[in-house]
Amino acid sequence: MRIAIIGTRGIPNHYGGFEQCAEYLAAGLVKKGFEVVVYNSHNHPYQQKDWKGVEICHCYDPEFKMGTVGQFLYDLNCIRDVRKRKIDVILQLGYTSSSVWGWLLPGSAIVTTNMDGMEWMRAKYSKPVQSFLKYAEKLAVRYSDHLIADSPEIQRYINNKYGEEACYIPYGAEAFTAPDPEILKDYNLEIEQYDMLIARMEPENSIEIILDGVVKAGLNRKFLVVGNMENDFGEYIRAKFQYYRNVIFSGAVYDIAKLNNLRYHSNMYFHGHTVGGTNPSLLEAMASNSLICSNDNKFNRAVLGDDAFYFSNAADVALQLTVTVKSAACYQQLMANNLEKISSIYTCENIVNAYASHFEAIVYERVKATPQKTLQPQVTFSLDH
Repeated sequence: MRIAIIGTRGIPNHYGGFEQCAEYLAAGLVKKGFEVVVYNSHNHPYQQKDWKGVEICHCYDPEFKMGTVGQFLYDLNCIRDVRKRKIDVILQLGYTSSSVWGWLLPGSAIVTTNMDGMEWMRAKYSKPVQSFLKYAEKLAVRYSDHLIADSPEIQRYINNKYGEEACYIPYGAEAFTAPDPEILKDYNLEIEQYDMLIARMEPENSIEIILDGVVKAGLNRKFLVVGNMENDFGEYIRAKFQYYRNVIFSGAVYDIAKLNNLRYHSNMYFHGHTVGGTNPSLLEAMASNSLICSNDNKFNRAVLGDDAFYFSNAADVALQLTVTVKSAACYQQLMANNLEKISSIYTCENIVNAYASHFEAIVYERVKATPQKTLQPQVTFSLDH
């Protein structure tokens, strides 16, 4: 079976959650005997045509000189290329800039779309853009043969909004078992003597609220911010907090070993994402034995349950920073419970198996040409712990 993965900047991951998912998913599917093509931006750092048995197709991506408009043209270029290939299933990761081209997707392939979060809720977007994204979401549903939700909340939303059944498949992570404190020297940090966050510099990731809380707490403990600062919001954040010597901006870090060690050795890890479903960076924090303080919303609570602290404002952040010490015996069970979720539910192997089962089911459904509903993956996910 030939699978094409579109909708990301490419693999190996040098950007974010969808790219991380595409990376382990593509490699895992190849090991299971699938033929996989992943579409990469033409200027992706990895320029080879093969990665771990995955075929890499580079398409021209003008985002670097046109901004957001370039994303739409990149997606168009990917779709134009995939139309020329013999593909059984197209996995579309997200829909923000690709759904307008949905009518061009080849009818010979089965299109299944991971709907991600409710993009139109993101605070960075103006009202007109939010209206467009609602329309794009509708187009994605219309032009997809099947839908995937990475969270039960997203699954319910799709069903309530569009009357469509989405297959629930979350993201995955691997338990981190090789801590190396030497990595901390590169950042002038000491074990559990710093707190941190990892996020894209976007308003909906609560970065300003978290750092306001850091300032409010007034502790003599470092706070590490990991993320690419090279956008308008990143520049605003850096300018606002540049005079607080304990706030450290490392820039983007894509080396998974470094990220895992930074999370593992931190005192407290802050997860500020407010929009979306099962966030990959949250799973990676759980897998890295982090003590987590998360934005209080239904998406994060669906994953963490009672095994984390929560914040809604800067005062909550300041309080947690002031009173919480990771080494305290009372917090060890929280981290152990989150690791258990990674080992039993959110493993990369489970997610690869679920996608493989989904692909096999929807291809079988088309071959048999029956009106039956899409068969669900054999891997069953439960959030009851």
